Amino acid sequence: MLYHLFDYWYGSPTGPYAYKDALFRGTSAILLAFVVVWFLGPRVIHELRRRGIGDQSEFGHKALNEIAADRGKVPTMGGVLILAAILVCVLLLADLTNYYVRMGMFCLVWLGILGGVDDWLKLTTKIRGGSRDGLKTYEKLLFQVGLGVLLGIFIYRHGQQNIALAVVGGESVEAFRILNVPFYKQGITLGLPAFLVVTVLVTAGTSNAVNLTDGMDGLAAGCMALCSLVFMVLAYIGGDPVRASNLLFPYIPLTGELAVLCGAMLGACLGFLWYNCHPASVFMGDTGSLPLGGLIGYVAIVTRQELMLFVVGGIFVIEAVSVILQVGYFKLSGGKRIFRVAPIHHHFHLGGWTETQTVMRFWLLAAIFAGIALVTVKLR
Repeated sequence: MLYHLFDYWYGSPTGPYAYKDALFRGTSAILLAFVVVWFLGPRVIHELRRRGIGDQSEFGHKALNEIAADRGKVPTMGGVLILAAILVCVLLLADLTNYYVRMGMFCLVWLGILGGVDDWLKLTTKIRGGSRDGLKTYEKLLFQVGLGVLLGIFIYRHGQQNIALAVVGGESVEAFRILNVPFYKQGITLGLPAFLVVTVLVTAGTSNAVNLTDGMDGLAAGCMALCSLVFMVLAYIGGDPVRASNLLFPYIPLTGELAVLCGAMLGACLGFLWYNCHPASVFMGDTGSLPLGGLIGYVAIVTRQELMLFVVGGIFVIEAVSVILQVGYFKLSGGKRIFRVAPIHHHFHLGGWTETQTVMRFWLLAAIFAGIALVTVKLR
């Protein structure tokens, strides 16, 4: 909104104005999102407490349940603060005519509603004495896969209308079809079927991975803040033809505007940490973790940095893999476990690390992964 008002006042869609720079507005979004969450936090937390929307976690492990016994006193669904801050920042600071921004908002709202329904079912069912623990896994996956298919189709078609060429194997191909590979100059060309598969896997995978990481005070929010910072830089580079060419990135027209979206995510996560750091006053719940994961996956898809996401979000990958290994080994071995409990942050917690130690050490690893990702920008 402010972006378009400035355009109207100055009467020129071009010019050396600061507000025209996506990185400037992305940085402004960091500050604005932080302030929005910080300002609304006490009011939203009070309302969640008043309504008795407390965390009802069941870890399936007696010792862990005892450690987390007090979590029921802390309200969940605090992800509404993050969603509100991102929406406010994008509406005020982003170019709303940008197709990728509008699709990002579609992704955010879709997964925000999905996470909200899941949280609400968990809470209301247990209050009534029911046994259903939110949405079933296949129900969530159905909506996540559906979103991935829709995003894949619309992103691919839009890319065909805004063609920027890149050279792969001596041939010119559309840049939006290139799967960028860290440490490799040319990347891999994808057709529509492969593009859809990658989009579905990334959207559903990152959404669920962030959801699995959201199990300790500040863990998911801190790691997401670092991921958002890196992708803010990557989106800015990939959306500029000169910078993209210099760094051998596929140039995707109009994607630089996603720096504003990433800045809003970063600021919202930092603001949420104000209330979510140990001891937490509120948890984000699926209402926050599902859309945050899905949105960072969406940015990776649009900027053609899906594989870079595995590096930047190394913590999320480790958490998801630990669950997959634990469940698979449990079934194959007839009840044996690799870890004390999964996701793996709980394994270390039960092993003697305090919650603060676990979160801080995972943050440090996340910062190292983010640094490695930024280094790969030049090592190609």
